[in-house]
Parts: sequence; structure tokens; C-alpha cells
Amino acid sequence: MLRGSHREGPAVILAQQIEAEDAWAAVLRRDRAYDGRFVTGVLSTGIYCRPSCAARHPRRENVRFFANGESAREAGLRPCLRCLPDDAARDGQAVLAAIAAIKDAATPPALVDLAATAGYSPSHFQRIFKRATGLSPAEYSRALRRERAGDALSGGDSVTGALYEAGYGAASRFYADNKERMGMAPSVWKNGGRGVAIHWAVVDTTLGPMLVAATEKGVCRLSFGEGEAELRARFPAAELVEGGEAFAALLAAVVAEVERPGLGADIPLDVQGTAFQEKVWRELRRIPPGETRSYAEIAAAAGNPGAVRAAGSANGANHVSVLIPCHRVIRSDGSLGGYAWGLEIKRELLARERKG
Repeated sequence: MLRGSHREGPAVILAQQIEAEDAWAAVLRRDRAYDGRFVTGVLSTGIYCRPSCAARHPRRENVRFFANGESAREAGLRPCLRCLPDDAARDGQAVLAAIAAIKDAATPPALVDLAATAGYSPSHFQRIFKRATGLSPAEYSRALRRERAGDALSGGDSVTGALYEAGYGAASRFYADNKERMGMAPSVWKNGGRGVAIHWAVVDTTLGPMLVAATEKGVCRLSFGEGEAELRARFPAAELVEGGEAFAALLAAVVAEVERPGLGADIPLDVQGTAFQEKVWRELRRIPPGETRSYAEIAAAAGNPGAVRAAGSANGANHVSVLIPCHRVIRSDGSLGGYAWGLEIKRELLARERKG
């Protein structure tokens, strides 16, 4: 069963744990994104259902959560004839098999081939794959290639060798995939920002000294208590330029956003991460000022409800605090959780937003 307040033991859902309180919240909102990740056992009726089952909600005290249909059947329950929960488990296994096939393939597999292997029509398989991962199979393949290329480039491989090793048949395909996503060319990325001018300044704010750095594309670093040495460690080969006339206007907008958070959605950013990290960051920017979300809610919004820990890691990998508002993410129990720059700053940012 799922871990929770009813003395249930831990359960693994697609290699991730889901808290019972998060599972119950998913049932109450009939969240299809959780289908196949656990089943809801209703002891009073003797059946188990998908989280999204359209039937009337049972009383909480009659509910137990199970990792899958097999464990529910072992407890003496039978599948719901309305929502067919075992079909959802089959969908999950089909998605996992497709992910493995994509990772093992030298070139991206065609949708029709992935669907045929799973025994689904292409359109249906596309829907269940996107529901589970937040990406279509083709988008997943492209994201995987980008991440592999990035790892190879960061590891010191030649640009051409890294791109072919990642599965790009030609370097032009890599540039086409990344022209809108990346602020730096692959060779610049590999060489620690070589050839890129980064303007920076440390300014005093009511939250303490703040480092702001930006390329010509947008802000690439916002942090508290850091200076030139930390920026140089991140971009050892970049040209660091303190201040600058054009940079001054951007810096003023960033400072205003820190003093009155929630107004700077239009400040341009130049940040990079994995495909999942960037999805988490986009979801963070969608949280209205003054509101909060749990790590589980962010993982679900990013298309992978089981990846709660990965969502937390993406939160911690945020390069531009406040502008990507990771301070708006708290634990499921309502406590603040962690924050890279200290809980006092996190608490103050939330308080300012709630005051409007």
C-alpha cells in the first residue's frame, strides 16, 4: 500500500513513492495523470478503481491505496467495471517499454512502431505517452538527445563527436532542435562560456546583497551572498563585464522584482536545464504571486506525478531565484521546506507577495 497516516507500508509507483495524502487529493480531483501509478481500494464495496474514476467518491475511512491491481486483488478486492483500472496499469507498462526502446535506439523510433509493439493505435498511444511523461514520443526523443549531447559536451568531448554520440545524424539537426532553447552555442557551452559577454553587478537589497548576471539574451544568474568569484566558477571562460549602460535597465527591473515580487514575468531569462527541469521551471512561473504549490503538485503539472524528488531537485537547480519563483513551492504538510538562500528570505518573499 501507499505510505500514509493509516499505518500503511511503503509502495513503489513507477520507481517513485507517493504519499497517501497526495493520492487522496488526486482521487478527489479525478486526476488522470495518476492513472496507472496506484489504485484506490474501497473496502466498503470490495472494488478498486483508477484515481480518475467517475464514480461517486467513497468516504476516506473506507479507502486504502495500493501500488497496482495485483496487490489490490491480493487484499480481496476486484476491479471496477466502470473505470477498468487494470487497463491503466497496462498503459503504464507500455509507456515504460517505449521509453526503454527510445533510449536503446540509434535513431528515434517511429510512433507507429512504438504503438504497434504496445498493441495500440498510434493516436491512442500518443495520448497515453504524453499523459505519463508530458511529452510526445518524438519530443521525448529530442529531449533525450539534447541531454546526451549536453552531458558529452560538458564532459569535454569534441562538439562533432558529442553530437553524433548523442544520436544526431548531422550537426544541423542539433542546432535546429536547440536554436530556441539554448542561449549559448554548443562550443561556447562546452568551453565555459568562451566568447560570451556576461554583465554583472552585486547590489544591496532589503534581502541582502544580491548578484545579478545577464547575457545579451537575458538574466543567467540571480543569487544572494555570491559575488564575482562564484560567477567566475560557473562561467570560467566568459568575459565578465561589471555593470554596463544597457545592463543597468535590466538590473533595475530585477531589483524591483525582488522588492515587490510577482511583477516581473516579462524579465528575459537565459537559463538551461534538462527537459524535465525546464518544464518544472515553466510551471513555477505559472504559480500566481502569493500562492504556493507542493512538490507533488509541481511534478504532476510538469507531466510526471511520480517524480516528486526530481521536481525538488529541479527546484534546487534553478539558476535565477525569484524570477523563477522556487520560493512558492512548499511541502505537502504546509511547512516551508528548504531554500538555497535561507528560510528567512523564502518566508519574506512569500509575505511580500501575499501583501500584494
